[in-house]
Amino acid sequence: MQDAKLPVLSAESQFDLAYNAAHALALAALRQHGYRASNRYIVFQLLPETVGLSPDLWRILAKCHDRRNLAEYEGHIEVEQSLLEALIMAATTLLESLLK
Repeated sequence: MQDAKLPVLSAESQFDLAYNAAHALALAALRQHGYRASNRYIVFQLLPETVGLSPDLWRILAKCHDRRNLAEYEGHIEVEQSLLEALIMAATTLLESLLK
């Protein structure tokens, strides 16, 4: 998460770092409850149950998941600064929730 906040990195690199951190944290929350998921998206959908994250925050992560898929499978990524900031905020909130 620290690297995702570095302004010297491109928005695409920051997005990739923040998204991967958020996914790893969401997956850890799911596993902490004794579950595993084969679908990347479901770990975000279950955040209200696993760590009590608000639906607004998991929707941000779901939107970022869609953007990540465009980049991964179609080679196209456009990252607006507002979405990047929302992703970093959601991932930070997720980390704080897991540490409680």
